Amino acid sequence: MDVVPDVDHLSAHDNSVPDVLDSANSNPKALQPRLHLIDEQQKFSESLSTYIARDWGLGDAGFNYNVAAVFGSQSTGKSTLLNRLFGTSFDVMSENARMQTTKGIWISKGRNMKVLIMDVEGTDGRERGEDQDFERKSALFSMATSEVLIVNLWEHQVGLYNGANMGLLKTVFEVNLQLFGGNRGKEKTLLLFVIRDHVGATPLANLSNTLRADLERIWHGLSKPEGLEDCKITDYFDFMFTTLPHKLLQPEKFETEVDNLRLRFSDPSDPNYVFQPQYSRRVPVDGLHIYAGGIWDKIMTNKDLDLPTQQELLAQYRCDEIANAAFATFQEKIKEFRQPIETGNIVENLGPKMNEIRGAAIKSFDKDASRYHAEVYKRKRADMLNKANHMLEAYFLGQLKNLHKKAVNMFSTNLQQALRADGAEFSVAVAAAKKEALDYFLQGAKAIKLGETEWSYDEEQYQLEQGLQEFATAQREKELNKMLTNLEKNLRNELDEPIGLALNNPGPGMWGRVITIYQRTVEESEQLLQKKARTFDLNEKEQAELTVNLRRQAWVLLTKKVQEESVDGMMLLKLRNRFEEKFRYDDHGLPRVWKPDDDIDTPFRKARDETVELVPLFAKINTMDPVKGEKFELEPSDDFDFDQSLKVLSESRQQEITTKFKRESDAFYLEAKRSVVSTQAKIPYWVGIALIILGWNEFIAVIKNPLYLMVTAMVGVPMVVMWYLEMLGLVETIARSVFDQGYKIAMDKLRENMDKGREDRPPQYQRQPQQYPSLSNKPSRTDSYKEESGIELSSMEKKSQ
Repeated sequence: MDVVPDVDHLSAHDNSVPDVLDSANSNPKALQPRLHLIDEQQKFSESLSTYIARDWGLGDAGFNYNVAAVFGSQSTGKSTLLNRLFGTSFDVMSENARMQTTKGIWISKGRNMKVLIMDVEGTDGRERGEDQDFERKSALFSMATSEVLIVNLWEHQVGLYNGANMGLLKTVFEVNLQLFGGNRGKEKTLLLFVIRDHVGATPLANLSNTLRADLERIWHGLSKPEGLEDCKITDYFDFMFTTLPHKLLQPEKFETEVDNLRLRFSDPSDPNYVFQPQYSRRVPVDGLHIYAGGIWDKIMTNKDLDLPTQQELLAQYRCDEIANAAFATFQEKIKEFRQPIETGNIVENLGPKMNEIRGAAIKSFDKDASRYHAEVYKRKRADMLNKANHMLEAYFLGQLKNLHKKAVNMFSTNLQQALRADGAEFSVAVAAAKKEALDYFLQGAKAIKLGETEWSYDEEQYQLEQGLQEFATAQREKELNKMLTNLEKNLRNELDEPIGLALNNPGPGMWGRVITIYQRTVEESEQLLQKKARTFDLNEKEQAELTVNLRRQAWVLLTKKVQEESVDGMMLLKLRNRFEEKFRYDDHGLPRVWKPDDDIDTPFRKARDETVELVPLFAKINTMDPVKGEKFELEPSDDFDFDQSLKVLSESRQQEITTKFKRESDAFYLEAKRSVVSTQAKIPYWVGIALIILGWNEFIAVIKNPLYLMVTAMVGVPMVVMWYLEMLGLVETIARSVFDQGYKIAMDKLRENMDKGREDRPPQYQRQPQQYPSLSNKPSRTDSYKEESGIELSSMEKKSQ
């Protein structure tokens, strides 16, 4: 087989790229860095990502890049073609030593184009001999990663099986069916045949027809998978054919054709542009190192290579990386919301801020992840969105909680302010305060609810409405109690004085007047209650209960007033006043002046009997309504016994009060008797003359001494006034009564102290308490007064006779 040696010379063409005859003689500044992607030990390089980003500047290229690979026999000028075509720096064979130069697979970037070129180790090399394992592996790898496969061959090799690399192409076809058999018509690879050293004797069309016929024959001879028996070669491959002149014999024409061929790789407007969308492997450049490494691992482990699966795995890996990076930034940005929300504050514009931060995270994810497998990208995007929403939901709920608290405080404050206003209606105030609080909560809740979430504030809104209702109910009870308290005060004020006046004028119509006062007051209070109850939105049942309670409360106030007016002291005062009115004053209301001839006993007995008849009147409240002519009644309850409330004085108390009154009335009788005696006793005239003569010196001494004069005036003037008004007897009676009561109290205290002292002494020193005679066995002081006054009266009557 004739082989034209590769001899590299610097071209004089302006756009030519210098050949690299020896790596040591290359100019590294003018050429792109290269990477030994898979070495001769079939080990994949871990530096691909670094070269892509740092050395070749494709880190942000995304899908805007392409991959091409070159196939061909060893020492056919593949590396030389790539160096001149793309400006790479692959090693080429030295003319002095024809031996393998490309070992494994090298990769570099085309100069001034976003194209990655892989220089694949040549076939039929004597170094590997019959070992075609790497040949198949490299073909499988190139087919999985490249969009365009450049097949480099000599013109004189066309029509030959081995020389034209038909064995290699058979391997390529088998690999293609393995990789893309399930994507018939969807995944295609372009085979670009570059026929070298074309002298023009055989037209390109004839050469391409020959190659097509050979390819079709190889394709039909393949053992195809089940279901793909009728598939065509064009379902998986597109073909392009071009020629290049002889590099040594026609150097200038060679350089011109290389420049024209370069346009197919760099100019999308060229009609023969090779990087069409249907050839793309849809692998973003930032994930190429992972994708290519995964492909090679599968190849090395002899596992079935499923490119769609590999693309999905790559997409999952890269999408997770991109999502984690975006989410880390997202978490850092939302930290600022935690403290104010946890301390109960409302974060202003929280919704727009959360939406902006979430949107930035999703946008960052979309920017890089959208290049990968569509289904994986969508799934990972949804996962990230859910993860972000889940984290933001905590702030959403925290903000809702703070909005709930502030809405409750707002409701309470506004309600209190509204109720302080004059003429405020509770129901109107509650409705206005509730509307404002709910509007505030709903406005804040809607502002923080983000799109693409299933967040809901219905439960919080329901809890808020329940809370406001409970607060309003409690406040209504409070205001109702306040209103009822005011009504109770008003009832007390309206009942106390009129009922007191009615009870101070006892008589047959006394209880009728009391019931009339009660009915009138309750009726006025009920009207006021109904007027105010309408402002509380009370239903009929509640109004009826309040009305019944109002009547009972008014009745309780009435009975309390009756009890106050029915204590012993007040009863005795009422009886004494009535007795004085009947005994000391005549029918015309004038004071009586008793004369010796007047009958005192009959008026006394009449007045006392009429007064005593009033005591049973106070025994029980008579509920007969004088207006309606029927008895007034209230329904009893568990804590209210209407019948029991009617009882005022028991039998024993009536008897006790009657007895005390009779004793007090005796004093009036004695006073009247003494006044008659005092008017009958006359002092002789000579006694006055003797007093003047004998007391003249003392009289002069008193007049001249201011102290004596003042004391005499202070004592004498009141005595003269009382004597003139005939009140000396009354004063004496009161003084004796006070003395008796004081004496009794002192004796009781003395007995208590003596009994206590005996109880504190040890048992051996205790004595039996002395038995004192009961005071109740003593004769009535008024009886002794009667006897004494009777004796005095009889003796006085004898003297007067």
